[in-house]
Amino acid sequence: MNRRIFTAALSALLLTGVSAFAQSSTWTIDPNHSQVNFAIKHLQVSTVRGSISGITGNVNWDDKDPSKSSVEATINTTTLTTNNEKRDAHLKSPDFFNVEKFPTMTFKSTAVTGAPGKLQVVGDLTLAGVTKSVTLDVDGPTPPQKGMGGKLVTGFSATGKLKRSDFNFGSKFGEPMLGDEVQFTIDVEAGK
Repeated sequence: MNRRIFTAALSALLLTGVSAFAQSSTWTIDPNHSQVNFAIKHLQVSTVRGSISGITGNVNWDDKDPSKSSVEATINTTTLTTNNEKRDAHLKSPDFFNVEKFPTMTFKSTAVTGAPGKLQVVGDLTLAGVTKSVTLDVDGPTPPQKGMGGKLVTGFSATGKLKRSDFNFGSKFGEPMLGDEVQFTIDVEAGK
């Protein structure tokens, strides 16, 4: 009888330990399967789209209390492409991203609200040396799946917008030449 009580108590303790461990986990962003896509109005008549890859960082996810979750990411601005070499060179110049001086931009969350599937993440975005708060609407995380090599992977998709004027970004090019609002989507795959 005592052996059964001991076995039951040990099982309960192990399950509680596993459950507590599952509450909070760290996921590493996969730069090969993550990118930022952006869109901005040109001359108020067309939309220019582009992407930036090479995202690295970590997502600390708390299953039981998403408000205790956080994300830190670094985005390699030298990878920027709009499928137009001249425009890409100009965007990488000191007029915009200034990739020689600022080869990365960073994001660090300051608050997470909502529930999985409808999260909102607020954080500090540093773009070309200027840091401002931005808000992301996040779809995810997806249920973890076994990826290559058997490790677990999950995904997030975040959307948001920022004003160039808030970051003093491309200030030589005002509206209507170039829209002030930049819409973006961040798609992230992360593993552990």
